[in-house]
Amino acid sequence: MIKAINLDDTDLRLLDLLQRDASLSNQALSVAAHTSAATCLRRVKRLVDTGVIERRVALLAPQRLGPALTAIVEVGLDRQGAEHLEAFEARAVAEPAVQQCYRVSSGPDLVLVLQVPDMPGYHALVQRLFTQDANVRNVKTFFSVHRAKFDPAVPLPAARRV
Repeated sequence: MIKAINLDDTDLRLLDLLQRDASLSNQALSVAAHTSAATCLRRVKRLVDTGVIERRVALLAPQRLGPALTAIVEVGLDRQGAEHLEAFEARAVAEPAVQQCYRVSSGPDLVLVLQVPDMPGYHALVQRLFTQDANVRNVKTFFSVHRAKFDPAVPLPAARRV
C-alpha cells in the first residue's frame, strides 16, 4: 500500500496551481502561491521526489491533430490469476493508443481508454491486443460521440483553516 504524504496549505496551493498550469516558471509559481522562490523550488522538488507529482505534461486537443476516435473498452479474461492479469496489463500499457488502463472489480477485469485515429486504427489495435490473446474472453467497446469534460486534475483536500 502506498503511504499518503502529509501536505500543508503551501503544498496544496502549489499542487492546485501546477494542476492548472504546469508551465509556470518557479518565479511565477512562487508569486501565485504567496511564498518565496527558494521555498517554492524546495517544495516542488519534494513533491516530485515523493511521487506526489508523477510528471508534468502538455495536454493536447486531439481534434486539432486530425481525426480521432476515443473508445472505452471493457475486457474480460478467461484466467484472472495475478500473472495473467499482469501479462495482459503489460501488453496494454505498452500500446501507445492506450491512454488509461484500470483493473476493476465487479464486472470486466480491465477497462481501457483508447485514442485511435479512426475505425481502421481501432480494428488494427483489436487484432494486436485482443484477438491474438487466447486469454481474452470478451471485449465490449463504447465509442465516444461527444466529450463533455476532460480534466485530469486530482481533487485536493481542503486547506486547513488556522
